[in-house]
Amino acid sequence: MIPVSVTGVKIVLRREERLVMRLEFRIFPVAATGPLVAAFIVASYSQATESPPTPPPKRLLVIADHSTGNQTAHGASSHAVATIERLGRQSGAYVATIRTDMTLVTKGEVWGKGDYAKGGPKASRAATLDHYDAVLFYTNGETDLSDAQKRDLLAFVHADGKGFIGVHSAAATAYGWPEYGVMLGGVFDNHPWKVTAAQIIVERPDFPAMRGWSTGMTLTDEHYQMRAAPYSRGEVDVLARLDPQSVDLGTPGVHRTDRDFPVAWIKRYGKGRVFYSGLGHTDESWDDPRVQSMFLEGIRWALGSGGGEVRPHPMSDAGQRADMTEKR
Repeated sequence: MIPVSVTGVKIVLRREERLVMRLEFRIFPVAATGPLVAAFIVASYSQATESPPTPPPKRLLVIADHSTGNQTAHGASSHAVATIERLGRQSGAYVATIRTDMTLVTKGEVWGKGDYAKGGPKASRAATLDHYDAVLFYTNGETDLSDAQKRDLLAFVHADGKGFIGVHSAAATAYGWPEYGVMLGGVFDNHPWKVTAAQIIVERPDFPAMRGWSTGMTLTDEHYQMRAAPYSRGEVDVLARLDPQSVDLGTPGVHRTDRDFPVAWIKRYGKGRVFYSGLGHTDESWDDPRVQSMFLEGIRWALGSGGGEVRPHPMSDAGQRADMTEKR
């Protein structure tokens, strides 16, 4: 026998339809007589489909409250938007554009100035609402949005099926624009307890934004109470609320007699998705992994990337039982 080494050749043919053809030749010794070697050439073919391209990350327009309302900015707003940007970048869930003005909240054209104006030698057009998949407000007080901008933002969510995220004082924004409160799902009434530690009742433990949360856990923040309207449990799906037994209901400024103090909710507005949480007043809140996880998953859901149905419901039986247990 004359030893014959095994050799191989691989040819990759790429077709326009992105199919890969692999042609492999293998030489196997069969028999040898004198100097003659007989061999079979075996050709094997395999056809495989290339992996589909990774879709680009979602685009999020973040509006911070430095100069977006008639009230002073929240001290945590800078840390908040920096954290929101980082969460999106590290997770790959979205790319955030951060603004401290309302200029891009429009479906109209926005151009630069001077040489960068429309028709100029270096004309530069900004990416406005239609470029984004969701808008996030960490705003405060009345805004300088024009009537046209208000219509565009509502249509962006309601008709286009895009997302809206409200953070903390987004519920204390645009009091004179009732439809904004309807879209968001609630309007700020007061924060009677200022910054305080309070226990949480989780009502939707199955929702992704509630991962890592549990009834009875404590969060320290400036907890909000909502006005009687437009907030309604028939319209919003409350994910978590304050345990009323963990706060002083006799504190001046407490107006809700139903003891319903939501911490986070989701809702539909037309074709769009809305996520809101009243958390996020302090830097320490934004450093809490539970708060970060909630906002990341809530934003992801509003962008249309996360699962979870909207299921408005009355105060959960579990929460009511917890209240009754505390009373005893």
